[in-house]
Amino acid sequence: MSTPVRIDGSMGEGGGQILRYALAFSALTLKPIEVYNIRAKRSNPGLRPQHLTAVKALATLTDAEVKGAYVGSTRILFEPRKRLCGNYTIDIGTAGSASLLIQAILPFLLVSSCSSSITIKGGTNVPLSPPIDYMIHVFKYNLRFFGVDFNIELKRRGHYPRGGGIVELHVPPQKLPLKSINIISRGKPIELRIISHCVKLPHHVAKRQADAATKILEKVIGLKPIVEIETYPPEKDPHPSPGSGILAYVETSSGTRLAGDAVGEKGKPAEVVGEEAARALVEDFETGMAFDRHMGDMLIPYMFLAEGTSKVGVAKITLHLLTAVEVAKIFLPEVSVSVEGELGKPGIVTISGVGFSP
Repeated sequence: MSTPVRIDGSMGEGGGQILRYALAFSALTLKPIEVYNIRAKRSNPGLRPQHLTAVKALATLTDAEVKGAYVGSTRILFEPRKRLCGNYTIDIGTAGSASLLIQAILPFLLVSSCSSSITIKGGTNVPLSPPIDYMIHVFKYNLRFFGVDFNIELKRRGHYPRGGGIVELHVPPQKLPLKSINIISRGKPIELRIISHCVKLPHHVAKRQADAATKILEKVIGLKPIVEIETYPPEKDPHPSPGSGILAYVETSSGTRLAGDAVGEKGKPAEVVGEEAARALVEDFETGMAFDRHMGDMLIPYMFLAEGTSKVGVAKITLHLLTAVEVAKIFLPEVSVSVEGELGKPGIVTISGVGFSP
Protein backbone atom coordinates (compact mmCIF):
# COMPACT_ATOMS: atom_id res chain seq x y z
CA MET A 1 0.00 0.00 0.00
CA SER A 2 1.22 3.50 -0.81
CA THR A 3 1.29 5.96 2.09
CA PRO A 4 -2.33 6.48 3.12
CA VAL A 5 -4.00 9.80 3.80
CA ARG A 6 -4.42 9.89 7.60
CA ILE A 7 -7.68 11.30 8.96
CA ASP A 8 -8.54 11.83 12.62
CA GLY A 9 -12.09 10.57 13.04
CA SER A 10 -12.54 12.66 16.20
CA MET A 11 -12.19 16.03 14.48
CA GLY A 12 -15.17 18.34 14.16
CA GLU A 13 -18.38 16.65 15.21
CA GLY A 14 -16.51 13.36 15.56
CA GLY A 15 -19.27 11.17 14.15
CA GLY A 16 -19.83 8.77 11.28
CA GLN A 17 -20.02 11.61 8.77
CA ILE A 18 -16.22 11.97 8.79
CA LEU A 19 -15.86 8.33 7.77
CA ARG A 20 -18.50 8.60 5.03
CA TYR A 21 -16.86 11.65 3.43
CA ALA A 22 -13.38 10.17 3.81
CA LEU A 23 -14.51 7.01 2.02
CA ALA A 24 -16.26 9.04 -0.69
CA PHE A 25 -13.16 11.12 -1.46
CA SER A 26 -10.87 8.09 -1.24
CA ALA A 27 -13.01 6.30 -3.84
CA LEU A 28 -13.09 9.42 -6.03
CA THR A 29 -9.36 10.08 -5.97
CA LEU A 30 -8.24 6.43 -5.52
CA LYS A 31 -6.06 7.63 -2.64
CA PRO A 32 -5.72 5.12 0.24
CA ILE A 33 -6.82 6.31 3.66
CA GLU A 34 -6.28 5.50 7.31
CA VAL A 35 -9.11 6.75 9.52
CA TYR A 36 -8.43 6.52 13.26
CA ASN A 37 -10.36 7.57 16.38
CA ILE A 38 -13.53 6.63 14.50
CA ARG A 39 -16.60 8.10 16.23
CA ALA A 40 -14.41 8.85 19.24
CA LYS A 41 -16.82 11.47 20.58
CA ARG A 42 -19.81 9.12 20.65
CA SER A 43 -20.98 7.14 23.70
CA ASN A 44 -20.44 3.92 21.69
CA PRO A 45 -17.27 4.72 19.70
CA GLY A 46 -16.11 2.80 16.68
CA LEU A 47 -17.85 1.44 13.61
CA ARG A 48 -21.53 0.59 13.95
CA PRO A 49 -23.25 -1.78 11.48
CA GLN A 50 -24.52 1.06 9.25
CA HIS A 51 -21.00 2.54 8.97
CA LEU A 52 -19.56 -0.87 8.21
CA THR A 53 -22.03 -1.17 5.35
CA ALA A 54 -20.65 2.01 3.75
CA VAL A 55 -17.11 0.64 4.07
CA LYS A 56 -18.05 -2.67 2.48
CA ALA A 57 -20.13 -1.05 -0.26
CA LEU A 58 -17.34 1.25 -1.40
CA ALA A 59 -14.81 -1.57 -1.01
CA THR A 60 -16.88 -3.62 -3.46
CA LEU A 61 -17.26 -0.70 -5.87
CA THR A 62 -13.52 0.08 -5.85
CA ASP A 63 -12.06 -3.43 -5.44
CA ALA A 64 -10.46 -2.07 -2.27
CA GLU A 65 -8.21 -3.78 0.24
CA VAL A 66 -9.60 -3.07 3.73
CA LYS A 67 -8.28 -3.68 7.23
CA GLY A 68 -10.14 -3.04 10.48
CA ALA A 69 -13.64 -3.38 8.99
CA TYR A 70 -15.60 -4.80 11.92
CA VAL A 71 -18.20 -3.51 14.39
CA GLY A 72 -16.51 -1.53 17.16
CA SER A 73 -13.32 -0.87 15.20
CA THR A 74 -11.86 2.61 15.79
CA ARG A 75 -9.33 2.41 12.94
CA ILE A 76 -9.56 1.28 9.33
CA LEU A 77 -7.23 1.15 6.36
CA PHE A 78 -8.93 1.50 2.98
CA GLU A 79 -7.01 1.17 -0.29
CA PRO A 80 -9.18 1.52 -3.44
CA ARG A 81 -7.75 -0.02 -6.62
CA LYS A 82 -10.15 0.92 -9.43
CA ARG A 83 -13.58 2.39 -10.09
CA LEU A 84 -16.25 -0.15 -10.89
CA CYS A 85 -19.88 0.30 -11.91
CA GLY A 86 -22.91 -1.85 -12.67
CA ASN A 87 -25.74 -3.47 -10.72
CA TYR A 88 -25.32 -4.10 -6.99
CA THR A 89 -27.46 -4.80 -3.93
CA ILE A 90 -26.42 -3.36 -0.57
CA ASP A 91 -28.20 -4.62 2.55
CA ILE A 92 -27.57 -2.27 5.48
CA GLY A 93 -29.57 -4.47 7.83
CA THR A 94 -32.14 -3.32 10.42
CA ALA A 95 -32.87 0.40 10.16
CA GLY A 96 -29.50 1.83 9.11
CA SER A 97 -30.04 4.91 6.96
CA ALA A 98 -30.28 4.47 3.19
CA SER A 99 -29.97 8.26 2.81
CA LEU A 100 -26.57 8.39 4.52
CA LEU A 101 -25.32 5.53 2.37
CA ILE A 102 -26.39 7.42 -0.77
CA GLN A 103 -24.39 10.43 0.45
CA ALA A 104 -21.29 8.22 0.68
CA ILE A 105 -21.52 6.43 -2.67
CA LEU A 106 -23.08 8.97 -5.04
CA PRO A 107 -20.01 11.20 -5.65
CA PHE A 108 -17.99 8.14 -6.65
CA LEU A 109 -20.73 6.76 -8.92
CA LEU A 110 -20.98 10.08 -10.76
CA VAL A 111 -17.44 9.74 -12.10
CA SER A 112 -17.74 6.06 -13.03
CA SER A 113 -17.45 5.06 -16.67
CA CYS A 114 -20.79 3.21 -16.97
CA SER A 115 -24.30 3.24 -15.52
CA SER A 116 -24.96 1.85 -12.06
CA SER A 117 -28.15 0.62 -10.43
CA ILE A 118 -27.81 0.14 -6.68
CA THR A 119 -30.58 -1.50 -4.64
CA ILE A 120 -30.31 -0.46 -0.99
CA LYS A 121 -32.11 -2.27 1.81
CA GLY A 122 -32.40 -0.60 5.21
CA GLY A 123 -34.02 2.38 6.92
CA THR A 124 -35.73 5.10 4.90
CA ASN A 125 -37.28 7.21 7.67
CA VAL A 126 -35.20 7.01 10.82
CA PRO A 127 -33.99 9.50 13.46
CA LEU A 128 -30.77 11.50 13.00
CA SER A 129 -30.65 11.20 9.21
CA PRO A 130 -32.45 12.80 6.25
CA PRO A 131 -35.59 10.87 5.25
CA ILE A 132 -35.55 9.31 1.81
CA ASP A 133 -38.28 11.81 0.85
CA TYR A 134 -35.73 14.60 1.37
CA MET A 135 -33.22 12.85 -0.87
CA ILE A 136 -35.81 12.45 -3.64
CA HIS A 137 -37.53 15.84 -3.52
CA VAL A 138 -34.83 18.22 -2.21
CA PHE A 139 -31.30 16.76 -2.47
CA LYS A 140 -31.73 15.40 -6.01
CA TYR A 141 -33.57 18.53 -7.15
CA ASN A 142 -30.92 20.93 -5.83
CA LEU A 143 -28.00 18.96 -7.28
CA ARG A 144 -29.35 19.56 -10.79
CA PHE A 145 -27.60 22.98 -10.67
CA PHE A 146 -24.28 21.12 -10.93
CA GLY A 147 -25.50 19.25 -14.02
CA VAL A 148 -25.81 16.05 -12.00
CA ASP A 149 -28.21 13.43 -13.38
CA PHE A 150 -29.42 10.52 -11.25
CA ASN A 151 -32.62 9.06 -9.85
CA ILE A 152 -33.79 7.70 -6.50
CA GLU A 153 -36.82 5.42 -6.32
CA LEU A 154 -38.57 4.46 -3.09
CA LYS A 155 -39.88 0.90 -3.36
CA ARG A 156 -40.76 0.30 0.31
CA ARG A 157 -40.39 2.32 3.48
CA GLY A 158 -38.29 1.09 6.39
CA HIS A 159 -38.80 2.31 9.95
CA TYR A 160 -37.04 1.59 13.22
CA PRO A 161 -36.38 -1.02 14.54
CA ARG A 162 -36.64 -3.56 11.70
CA GLY A 163 -35.93 -1.35 8.71
CA GLY A 164 -36.72 -3.43 5.66
CA GLY A 165 -37.01 -0.46 3.32
CA ILE A 166 -36.01 -0.75 -0.32
CA VAL A 167 -34.52 2.11 -2.34
CA GLU A 168 -33.09 2.04 -5.86
CA LEU A 169 -30.38 4.47 -6.93
CA HIS A 170 -29.81 4.84 -10.68
CA VAL A 171 -26.75 6.76 -11.87
CA PRO A 172 -25.93 7.09 -15.60
CA PRO A 173 -22.53 8.30 -16.87
CA GLN A 174 -22.17 12.04 -16.25
CA LYS A 175 -20.94 14.97 -18.27
CA LEU A 176 -17.78 16.02 -16.43
CA PRO A 177 -16.55 18.24 -14.96
CA LEU A 178 -19.55 19.41 -12.94
CA LYS A 179 -20.81 22.98 -13.26
CA SER A 180 -20.14 25.59 -10.59
CA ILE A 181 -23.11 27.36 -9.00
CA ASN A 182 -23.74 30.78 -7.47
CA ILE A 183 -26.96 31.00 -5.44
CA ILE A 184 -27.04 33.02 -2.24
CA SER A 185 -30.66 34.08 -1.64
CA ARG A 186 -33.75 31.90 -1.98
CA GLY A 187 -35.99 34.53 -3.54
CA LYS A 188 -39.76 34.28 -3.18
CA PRO A 189 -41.72 31.12 -2.32
CA ILE A 190 -43.44 29.66 -5.37
CA GLU A 191 -44.86 26.32 -4.25
CA LEU A 192 -45.30 24.57 -0.90
CA ARG A 193 -45.65 20.80 -0.59
CA ILE A 194 -46.21 18.38 2.28
CA ILE A 195 -45.66 14.62 2.11
CA SER A 196 -47.01 12.85 5.19
CA HIS A 197 -47.06 9.09 5.60
CA CYS A 198 -47.74 6.34 8.09
CA VAL A 199 -47.38 2.58 7.85
CA LYS A 200 -49.07 -0.03 10.01
CA LEU A 201 -50.89 2.86 11.71
CA PRO A 202 -54.36 4.43 11.28
CA HIS A 203 -54.84 6.81 8.32
CA HIS A 204 -55.59 9.72 10.66
CA VAL A 205 -51.97 9.74 11.94
CA ALA A 206 -50.63 10.95 8.59
CA LYS A 207 -53.56 13.36 8.20
CA ARG A 208 -53.00 14.93 11.63
CA GLN A 209 -49.28 15.37 10.91
CA ALA A 210 -50.09 17.18 7.66
CA ASP A 211 -52.81 19.34 9.23
CA ALA A 212 -50.50 20.48 12.04
CA ALA A 213 -47.74 21.41 9.58
CA THR A 214 -50.19 23.17 7.26
CA LYS A 215 -51.49 25.39 10.06
CA ILE A 216 -48.02 26.80 10.72
CA LEU A 217 -46.71 26.96 7.16
CA GLU A 218 -49.72 28.68 5.59
CA LYS A 219 -49.40 31.48 8.13
CA VAL A 220 -45.64 32.02 7.74
CA ILE A 221 -44.97 31.23 4.07
CA GLY A 222 -48.30 32.46 2.79
CA LEU A 223 -49.03 29.60 0.41
CA LYS A 224 -51.61 26.84 0.57
CA PRO A 225 -49.65 23.58 0.50
CA ILE A 226 -50.16 20.73 -1.93
CA VAL A 227 -50.58 17.79 0.47
CA GLU A 228 -49.82 14.16 -0.28
CA ILE A 229 -51.01 11.59 2.27
CA GLU A 230 -49.50 8.10 2.03
CA THR A 231 -51.17 5.30 4.00
CA TYR A 232 -51.93 1.61 3.52
CA PRO A 233 -54.93 -0.58 4.39
CA PRO A 234 -53.91 -2.76 7.38
CA GLU A 235 -54.47 -5.99 5.49
CA LYS A 236 -52.24 -4.85 2.59
CA ASP A 237 -49.46 -3.06 4.46
CA PRO A 238 -46.13 -4.66 3.43
CA HIS A 239 -43.89 -2.85 5.91
CA PRO A 240 -42.00 -4.72 8.67
CA SER A 241 -42.32 -2.01 11.37
CA PRO A 242 -44.94 0.65 12.15
CA GLY A 243 -43.91 4.25 11.74
CA SER A 244 -44.69 7.68 10.37
CA GLY A 245 -42.96 10.75 9.03
CA ILE A 246 -43.44 14.04 7.24
CA LEU A 247 -41.51 16.25 4.83
CA ALA A 248 -42.50 19.83 4.11
CA TYR A 249 -40.65 21.70 1.39
CA VAL A 250 -40.91 24.99 -0.44
CA GLU A 251 -39.76 25.72 -3.98
CA THR A 252 -38.40 29.23 -4.48
CA SER A 253 -37.84 31.70 -7.30
CA SER A 254 -34.09 31.06 -7.11
CA GLY A 255 -34.82 27.50 -8.24
CA THR A 256 -33.86 25.87 -4.94
CA ARG A 257 -35.92 23.87 -2.49
CA LEU A 258 -35.73 24.11 1.31
CA ALA A 259 -37.30 21.56 3.62
CA GLY A 260 -38.10 20.53 7.16
CA ASP A 261 -38.83 17.00 8.27
CA ALA A 262 -39.71 14.92 11.31
CA VAL A 263 -40.17 11.26 12.11
CA GLY A 264 -42.84 9.77 14.34
CA GLU A 265 -41.94 8.04 17.59
CA LYS A 266 -43.89 5.89 19.99
CA GLY A 267 -45.76 8.18 22.37
CA LYS A 268 -45.22 11.35 20.30
CA PRO A 269 -48.54 12.87 19.13
CA ALA A 270 -48.94 13.21 15.37
CA GLU A 271 -49.52 16.94 15.80
CA VAL A 272 -46.09 17.34 17.40
CA VAL A 273 -44.45 15.51 14.50
CA GLY A 274 -46.10 17.86 12.00
CA GLU A 275 -45.20 20.95 14.01
CA GLU A 276 -41.54 19.88 14.26
CA ALA A 277 -41.22 19.58 10.50
CA ALA A 278 -42.96 22.91 9.90
CA ARG A 279 -40.86 24.80 12.44
CA ALA A 280 -37.64 23.38 11.00
CA LEU A 281 -38.63 24.62 7.55
CA VAL A 282 -39.77 28.01 8.88
CA GLU A 283 -36.50 28.56 10.76
CA ASP A 284 -34.41 28.02 7.64
CA PHE A 285 -36.85 29.77 5.29
CA GLU A 286 -36.80 32.95 7.38
CA THR A 287 -33.02 33.32 7.00
CA GLY A 288 -33.59 34.16 3.33
CA MET A 289 -30.77 31.84 2.27
CA ALA A 290 -31.03 29.58 -0.77
CA PHE A 291 -30.32 26.24 0.94
CA ASP A 292 -31.47 24.70 4.21
CA ARG A 293 -29.14 23.50 6.96
CA HIS A 294 -29.11 19.87 5.78
CA MET A 295 -28.31 20.75 2.19
CA GLY A 296 -25.35 22.84 3.35
CA ASP A 297 -22.96 19.97 4.08
CA MET A 298 -24.37 17.80 1.27
CA LEU A 299 -23.32 20.43 -1.30
CA ILE A 300 -19.66 20.41 -0.27
CA PRO A 301 -18.34 17.43 -2.29
CA TYR A 302 -19.98 18.71 -5.48
CA MET A 303 -18.64 22.25 -4.98
CA PHE A 304 -15.13 20.79 -4.63
CA LEU A 305 -15.58 18.70 -7.78
CA ALA A 306 -17.16 21.43 -9.92
CA GLU A 307 -15.16 23.51 -12.37
CA GLY A 308 -14.71 27.12 -11.25
CA THR A 309 -15.93 28.98 -8.18
CA SER A 310 -19.18 28.05 -6.45
CA LYS A 311 -20.87 30.28 -3.91
CA VAL A 312 -23.95 29.32 -1.87
CA GLY A 313 -26.03 30.76 0.93
CA VAL A 314 -26.93 28.27 3.67
CA ALA A 315 -29.47 28.71 6.45
CA LYS A 316 -27.10 27.48 9.14
CA ILE A 317 -23.36 26.84 9.39
CA THR A 318 -23.29 23.39 11.02
CA LEU A 319 -20.53 21.20 12.36
CA HIS A 320 -21.45 18.74 9.61
CA LEU A 321 -20.72 21.42 7.00
CA LEU A 322 -17.39 22.44 8.56
CA THR A 323 -16.36 18.79 8.91
CA ALA A 324 -17.21 18.07 5.26
CA VAL A 325 -15.01 21.01 4.22
CA GLU A 326 -12.08 19.84 6.36
CA VAL A 327 -12.22 16.28 5.02
CA ALA A 328 -12.45 17.47 1.41
CA LYS A 329 -9.45 19.80 1.90
CA ILE A 330 -7.32 16.86 3.02
CA PHE A 331 -7.83 15.19 -0.37
CA LEU A 332 -7.86 18.34 -2.52
CA PRO A 333 -5.58 20.81 -0.67
CA GLU A 334 -5.22 23.03 -3.74
CA VAL A 335 -8.86 24.11 -3.48
CA SER A 336 -9.63 27.56 -2.03
CA VAL A 337 -12.42 27.60 0.59
CA SER A 338 -14.13 30.43 2.46
CA VAL A 339 -16.90 30.01 5.05
CA GLU A 340 -18.46 33.33 6.10
CA GLY A 341 -20.67 33.18 9.18
CA GLU A 342 -20.73 31.85 12.72
CA LEU A 343 -21.47 28.30 13.77
CA GLY A 344 -25.23 27.91 14.16
CA LYS A 345 -25.98 31.04 12.11
CA PRO A 346 -26.70 31.68 8.39
CA GLY A 347 -23.64 31.87 6.21
CA ILE A 348 -22.05 31.88 2.76
CA VAL A 349 -19.70 29.17 1.51
CA THR A 350 -17.33 29.86 -1.40
CA ILE A 351 -15.27 27.07 -2.97
CA SER A 352 -13.02 27.18 -6.02
CA GLY A 353 -13.39 23.63 -7.33
CA VAL A 354 -10.93 21.48 -9.26
CA GLY A 355 -13.20 20.52 -12.15
CA PHE A 356 -12.61 16.87 -11.28
CA SER A 357 -12.63 14.43 -14.17
CA PRO A 358 -10.93 11.02 -13.78
